[in-house]
Amino acid sequence: MAVSKELLEILVCPVCKTPVRLTPDSKGLKCSTCRRIYPIKDDIPVMLPDEASVEAE
Repeated sequence: MAVSKELLEILVCPVCKTPVRLTPDSKGLKCSTCRRIYPIKDDIPVMLPDEASVEAE
């Protein structure tokens, strides 16, 4: 079971409050403003800044 569409519509980055979008591989949620990628573990988004990776420019 993937992350629900309803949940994706309300999730925002906890750092900058920008809405997050599913990554192409569906393994994370990406913030377009601060480039953080939050992992999805067992179909649950882990929206903790310490768990996020930052994508290089």
